[in-house]
Amino acid sequence: MTVSIALFTQDLRLHDNPVLHAARTAADQVVPLFVLDPAVEAAGFAAPNRQAFLADCLEDLDASLRRIGSRLTVRRGEPAEQTARLAAETGAGSVHVAAGVSAFAHRREARLRAVFGERLHVHDASLTVVPAGRITPAGRDHYAVFTPYHRAWQQAPRRTVLAAPRTLATPDGVGSDTFAAEGPSSPGLPRGGETVARRRWRAWDPDGYADAHDDLAADATSRLSPYLHFGCLSPTELAAHALRHDGAGAEAFVRQLAWRDFHHQVLAARPDAARHDYRTKDDHWHHDEEEAEAWRRGRTGYPIIDAGMRQLAHEGWMHNRARLLTASFLAKTLYLDWRIGAAHFLALLVDGDVANNQLNWQWVAGTGTDTRPNRVLNPLRQADRYDPAGDYVRRWVPELAHLPGPAVHRPWLLDGDYPPPIVAPEELTARFRRGRP
Repeated sequence: MTVSIALFTQDLRLHDNPVLHAARTAADQVVPLFVLDPAVEAAGFAAPNRQAFLADCLEDLDASLRRIGSRLTVRRGEPAEQTARLAAETGAGSVHVAAGVSAFAHRREARLRAVFGERLHVHDASLTVVPAGRITPAGRDHYAVFTPYHRAWQQAPRRTVLAAPRTLATPDGVGSDTFAAEGPSSPGLPRGGETVARRRWRAWDPDGYADAHDDLAADATSRLSPYLHFGCLSPTELAAHALRHDGAGAEAFVRQLAWRDFHHQVLAARPDAARHDYRTKDDHWHHDEEEAEAWRRGRTGYPIIDAGMRQLAHEGWMHNRARLLTASFLAKTLYLDWRIGAAHFLALLVDGDVANNQLNWQWVAGTGTDTRPNRVLNPLRQADRYDPAGDYVRRWVPELAHLPGPAVHRPWLLDGDYPPPIVAPEELTARFRRGRP
């Protein structure tokens, strides 16, 4: 009996999984493996919200595998070492893993390659629709602007969506470690796993997405980003299904999948963009820890900003428009270093992804791929436009729930004890203009 190892990383699913499909095709038996790498915790990426979500994902993946005759093996340690030990225990002749784009993923792949050589098979188009590096502009290794990337992305060939295996044979007697999340997580954290992900996906109607995805109170986004981050859903399958659905909403949703791929290909080409400015603007960042902490706690005096930050704390997730507004407020209005905000988001977001989090923050801060790096979003105008009745603010800032309609966005005009704006409304762009050369 031949044996292969399917090393799961950010592809915790049975449906449309190239790694699992290839491992099953290559051998009579497959050992599904997930390695808990202590380097993730040492680097600060093992945030409680993501650990709790990961525990759900692994439990669900194991249950799904058991239904088809297999089971998940969990090991703790350096991935190449643990995979090598498992290969020695089972006589596995090949190892299959999804291609990643972060510096961490590249190091993991290099170590696996050093151990397994040609027996290691790395599969692209597992974590993204179009693999990073598949499409490039003439004379460059990646696209630095989204619009031309999107045009090329739309024309790029796609792989076939793969069915989930009906059966999967796995060797007996393979030992497994246990995993339980530690530390408090956000009270409104969604439950993880492919089963929940597919149920949520089937229940979501994309028809209204084009018109309502920026409506803060409507909450009409798919909320699928955590499941995409952990690979509980395949972006290739989501894109294929949406394009069959057709319509403006489906098209707008697929465009967001293209944005996700865009950031992955930027990080693959420029891994230092996770920490350093993609395009330096010689910013003279303002330094004020009290203001940064007021922003983190949702106590800036601007209810639309505070609502977003409180949603993040409660759910480990934030509406896409709120992410844009809160990030702009920190990096442009307060003119604090974008890395402060990116770190806070990564500490709480269950979908905290290095490529999307860091590069979206850089886009907002004007140090990334935005072709209009000097744009500053006025929180009051944004509130009037995207929460005109004030319902989003009243949902997340209950001490202002008594204020009617749009009056909730300017509580300083009324009597009350809500914190005053930490930057006066007439000074909302002044710091940025002074600090940006």
